[in-house]
Amino acid sequence: MALRQMDMERRPKHLPQVQALAAIGQIKLMSMWDQLFMHMRQPVAQILLTRNDIADRTQYLNAQNTFTELLGMGVIPIVNENDTLSVQEIKFGDNDTLSAITAGMVQADYLFLMTDVDCLYDKNPRTYPDAKAIEVVEDIGELEADVSSAGSSLGTGGMGTKIVAARLATAAGVTTIITRSSKPGNIASIVRYAEAQKSAARSMEASGELPAREPNIQTTAIVNGTTTPRLAEPTLPPLHTRFLPDLQPIRDRYFWLLHGLAPHGTLYIDAGAHAAVTNKAGLLPVGIVDVEGNFGQQECVRLLVLPTRTSPLSEGEEVGRALVNYSATEIKRIRGVRSSQIAEIIGYADSEYVALRESVALFKREMSRPVTPTASEKRISIGRLSSYVDA
Repeated sequence: MALRQMDMERRPKHLPQVQALAAIGQIKLMSMWDQLFMHMRQPVAQILLTRNDIADRTQYLNAQNTFTELLGMGVIPIVNENDTLSVQEIKFGDNDTLSAITAGMVQADYLFLMTDVDCLYDKNPRTYPDAKAIEVVEDIGELEADVSSAGSSLGTGGMGTKIVAARLATAAGVTTIITRSSKPGNIASIVRYAEAQKSAARSMEASGELPAREPNIQTTAIVNGTTTPRLAEPTLPPLHTRFLPDLQPIRDRYFWLLHGLAPHGTLYIDAGAHAAVTNKAGLLPVGIVDVEGNFGQQECVRLLVLPTRTSPLSEGEEVGRALVNYSATEIKRIRGVRSSQIAEIIGYADSEYVALRESVALFKREMSRPVTPTASEKRISIGRLSSYVDA
């Protein structure tokens, strides 16, 4: 918007120039939104965010409350990154990530990531005529998709960022859809289809029947650059990729810990410490193997678990995030010792834990999705089926 206003041909490279243009363009952009929604007498609001705005727990809750009030008043909040103030250290990085964090904050039912293709493909359909459309993704870890779409010269994301955003949003319990932006009517069709499936699932649950389980990744073949015709049913939605939400979503404080904060360092922990925090215990210094980074008290760090205490750090697997009670320097001195020795080593002991359990959030939970039942297990617990077929 600003480039057009200022008769500039291309986006500048220097940050102050980009931020100045963002300040100019923001007025034009919101004016356009307001005029479009005014035709429907629909009020809109503007919310500009940076990571710093939600890094503090109180500010995060304030932002969440603002969203709740706006939606309660029937106002549509239009969210954007505050490009006039943000620098690399506090940027979300792309609008896909920002939208996923917003969807998690408001506990949205759906997140639509609109792009220039109908859906994800296992290969680039423009290059490979045998490419297959990926319609349903249950486990993003098993996804093998073409991510060669890099976004526009003015945008900040491509297909890769949309998959990252889908991982984040589904972890918060949000059904995530990738579909073509030039066909906005697809949104209503897809939602109607999803809601019809939910209704059918509730009926089946009530009658004790179990619908067929969707595969981890469902594909449709592409022939000569076009999709193979699917069953001629009027109820089938437009082509899209649907990421199913986790059945045990991460919400509230844990979601904020995992996705609202930028980590400032890394703690390498042993398998025993990982098992302890998984079983709702705090992180003790005895379970810490090594420390990386320079961070202070109450700052966010990555948690990486090592196979053994003597394993190289390169074998660490990231399992979560934590707000720590001690600085990096202090943790280096107390790692591997008992809590009773903390005061003796560093001169004080604010807590026996390096991180309290409520300040630890883990990515993986014990069960992400029910397995396909056997013939003797056709009934599953109440509430599970609706979540299973959500979308």
